[in-house]
Amino acid sequence: MNLTLKIWRQSGPKAKGGFVPYKLDDISPDASFLEVLDILNDGLEAKGEEPVAFESDCREGICGVCGAVVDGAAHGRVPRATLCQLHMREFSDGATIIIEPFRAKAFPIIKDLIVDRSAFDRVIVEGGYITVRTGSAPDAHAIAVEKPDADKAFDAAACIGCGACVAACPNAAAMLFAGAKVSHLGLLPQGQPERYKRAQGMVDQLEKEGFGYCSNHQECVRACPKSVQLSVISRLNRDYIWAQFKLGR
Repeated sequence: MNLTLKIWRQSGPKAKGGFVPYKLDDISPDASFLEVLDILNDGLEAKGEEPVAFESDCREGICGVCGAVVDGAAHGRVPRATLCQLHMREFSDGATIIIEPFRAKAFPIIKDLIVDRSAFDRVIVEGGYITVRTGSAPDAHAIAVEKPDADKAFDAAACIGCGACVAACPNAAAMLFAGAKVSHLGLLPQGQPERYKRAQGMVDQLEKEGFGYCSNHQECVRACPKSVQLSVISRLNRDYIWAQFKLGR
């Protein structure tokens, strides 16, 4: 395959950025998207040019580290896939592929395709935990959990914190991310002690970080590589409202 990659290049957070085209020839259709970026960077380094900065770790759709907007879609247009699971066979021979970083006030650009997603870490600090007693682990069946609740909690826990929901949302909201964290803990008995404090703290931190508000566009659900459902946002909203009564403001 012969391709043109039109990539956003930006040398630093305060530098002016822009798209730079790169032509690549004889690319295997079975190559993953990140492998193609590796091929490009090998060529750039051989010519003494600055390689494209991008993030990756597991390259198996597990860690949530990779991420970019490809042809206008977070992680590309293949449903339920991260950027590292995108392959060149999804594109036409001779295609021009536009690649840019996730865009959000809360995700400032560090360099090229890398953005600072530490805002998610600070949101987690405000409630992404449960109260536990130190000591040996209890037996798995020590606390009974209803099967429907266990299934919903497991589905919400699938969120990998990649930030695609933020990049896809017209408001740059992170409600799907926060809703997933609130839901997977709040559905379990172990998560009840901090249930309302968790919702209040995480939503308040979202606002402090500059994330937008959910207006039900549902683009976050379409972009999520792990199929986290919109119902987690409803649960987050309910718990946040109840928190105002139970905890006061």
